[in-house]
Amino acid sequence: MPVYIVHLSAREALDAVRMARDQGLPAFAETCPQYLFLSLDDLGNGFDGAKFVCSPPLRTKDHQPELWSGLVKDDLQVVSTDHCPFDFHGQKDLGKGDFRKIPNGLPGVEDRMDLLHDGGVVAGKITKERWVEITSTAPAKLFGMYPRKGAITVGADADVVVYDPKREHTISAKTHHMDVDYSCYEGRSVRGGADVVLSRGSVVVRNGEFTGRKGAGNFVKRAAADFARMA
Repeated sequence: MPVYIVHLSAREALDAVRMARDQGLPAFAETCPQYLFLSLDDLGNGFDGAKFVCSPPLRTKDHQPELWSGLVKDDLQVVSTDHCPFDFHGQKDLGKGDFRKIPNGLPGVEDRMDLLHDGGVVAGKITKERWVEITSTAPAKLFGMYPRKGAITVGADADVVVYDPKREHTISAKTHHMDVDYSCYEGRSVRGGADVVLSRGSVVVRNGEFTGRKGAGNFVKRAAADFARMA
């Protein structure tokens, strides 16, 4: 029976997945941007640390090189997000006086591609081909949507991103589109950004502005995952 581990955050957990895969078992796993770019240090700023409360919790920085190695060697197949857009004011701050009441989870779906491009490709940790694989192709294969999704080929949905690898910008809650009042990566400068996004052949984002049509989304019924494609 295949197993898929979500939100893998620690090298010990990665070792267990690696051991299973080395034995030929159908074990797959993802990590998330916060485990690659954030650490326990971010929790140490008074109650502002509540912004970084998630499950599983952040680890010390020494776990991060192992997670990057796992992505390079295909011990980790996917980088997803724990996108939980709880506002700091009115939601996260419910935990003042009782940390157990802090809603768990971080906002981050908008920044995933750019963080991984800057911290992965630009930093020389992964190739641009691996960047595409862990963010697009592998998820489509694992979740039964390939090759309709995750591929540029005849019969696919023509979901295409025109990406500028040299564009530099600063991540900030003041400019993001997510409906949340803070950013976990506030002030971080990254290189890379999408110029144009097409969904099923139609332009839905151009230069950071949504140009799509309300109601144009299309339900995609997933097939059973074809784990043979992950070989």
